[in-house]
Amino acid sequence: MKRRDCLKAGLALPLLPLVQKAAAGNSTGSRNALARVRPGTAGWPSASEWDQLSNAVGGRLSIPVSPFLGDAGTRAEALAQIQNPFFIGDQPALTQTSGYHGAWLSRPSARVVAAANSADVAAAVDFARRHRLRMVVKGGGHSYHGTSCAPDSLLVWTRAMNAVELHDAFVAQGAPAGTAAQPAVSLGAGAMWIDAYDAVTTRGGRYVQGGGCTSVGVTGLVTGGGFGSFSKGFGTAAANLLEAEVVTADGRVRVVNATQDPELFWALKGGCAGSFGVVTRITLRTHVLPATFGGVSMKVRADSDESFQALAAEVLRFCRDALCTPQWGEQLRFDSHRTFGASMVFQGLSQEQAAAVWAPFEAWVAARPQYTVIDPLQALALPAQHMWDADFFRKHAPTLIADDTRAGAPATHMLWKGDQGQVGWYLHGYASAWMPSALLGDAQRDAAAAAICTAAAHMPVELHCNKGLFGAPADALAASRDTATHPAVLDAFALALIGNAGGPVYAGSGGTVDEAKAREGAARVGRSYAALRAVLPRAPTYVSECDFFQRDWQQSFWGPHYPRLLAAKRRYDPDGLFVIHHGVGSEDWSADGFERRS
Repeated sequence: MKRRDCLKAGLALPLLPLVQKAAAGNSTGSRNALARVRPGTAGWPSASEWDQLSNAVGGRLSIPVSPFLGDAGTRAEALAQIQNPFFIGDQPALTQTSGYHGAWLSRPSARVVAAANSADVAAAVDFARRHRLRMVVKGGGHSYHGTSCAPDSLLVWTRAMNAVELHDAFVAQGAPAGTAAQPAVSLGAGAMWIDAYDAVTTRGGRYVQGGGCTSVGVTGLVTGGGFGSFSKGFGTAAANLLEAEVVTADGRVRVVNATQDPELFWALKGGCAGSFGVVTRITLRTHVLPATFGGVSMKVRADSDESFQALAAEVLRFCRDALCTPQWGEQLRFDSHRTFGASMVFQGLSQEQAAAVWAPFEAWVAARPQYTVIDPLQALALPAQHMWDADFFRKHAPTLIADDTRAGAPATHMLWKGDQGQVGWYLHGYASAWMPSALLGDAQRDAAAAAICTAAAHMPVELHCNKGLFGAPADALAASRDTATHPAVLDAFALALIGNAGGPVYAGSGGTVDEAKAREGAARVGRSYAALRAVLPRAPTYVSECDFFQRDWQQSFWGPHYPRLLAAKRRYDPDGLFVIHHGVGSEDWSADGFERRS
């Protein structure tokens, strides 16, 4: 042994008993002292320590239990409500997605704090940090990647923090003197978009840029850089964030905005709050309400592969010339039956104006015998103030919505009927990619059409035109550019989505995973996505709707913004208390978030 090694060994011997004692005190059966503890392992809080947390949060600590595992009456009610997202969201033991094949299943945490205020959240954060607990946060619970659930964890559940407050003249805390006030809305972390739209639009007569699915939580969508049906007109939800209240890993309640903690504020605009802290309230700007909202639908079938590809090319040309404007959003769909379907929405147009926009495409199809119109063009418009007015739809278009059918449920709770299939679904596979505007040009349009049709032969391809900002106005682009979302969104004309799923598989619900069907579904998604990638040498994607197994996820989700996000993570959460799947800094942790890799 070298002399230097001998000296080091000699100096270390007197300290060995102390080191061994410290190691024993920190042992969790893991390889390092920074690992999270689990129930039954050394370091897991004692009953008296849990009681102390319960007292600190007003008794709002419990053990979450799935209603599907309850008594006969509880289980019967749960089965009756299994397609009701409002019911699912009210259960701390459940999530809106029940799992993802080969990745995760919805499983309850070991304990849950049903937070009523930011002080409850801070107490839970302090407790988790001191006791080295795995922590997860759930508002709406819609994460496709299971980021709002983890077995053996402490769940901070913000569902009850759902207050909505309108502001005629909001100025961010600490803003420089002379900062102009603006209309805004503040929303608690547990609020859903139906809560926001009811207050802001139905009753307030203004517009807030939020999500298309009414039962989605406001915080997760905003901080994930999410989109609504009219994002091409108003920018991403993150671009409209003015201020946030957030509890950071040190247990401090911070109010962050462009002036106070600006780097953390920027990170929350698309960097996913679950990596940086627990957001307890957000404030969003509101906009003048357009006169109308409405929708256009149409379905066409081609008689051959060649005519289907020609149809796809014409759709892309029409999209470039007519739909890449602030007025239009939502979906263009291509499926394996050589069928194209449009399910678009618009704002600020009359029914006649919307139909006139589509008239050239309708005439193009009618002039060619190789196409059969399955569903003729239909355009409908309504006063914008009624867009999320449940009573209006119950009276005039009840087949378009589904109600929260529970006794005593708020009359405002409704969701679009088309979103009901996502309640509890078990994902077999999912993939997405932003489609750059260059694919609409004459040089690349035919190749893009061919790739879309080849992909659709394996699995339907949906182009969500509202999830790309090509054609958006300058102010929406500027605000969206100042977010953490991948810059590819600014030039994308759409987000291509490919997915496959089965029914709910919650434990005790009676649903089971059909392994063969799930494997085949995942394989079909993979083949479809590979075909689409033929025209996408780089395929940035939207963090909230993408493959669980996304390769090179740091670049795919955030691109050039990732180093800046990681710096914010290191500053505000240096020990990695907040870990979500493929979240900023998660590369330091094992897949389950319990073991530190470095």
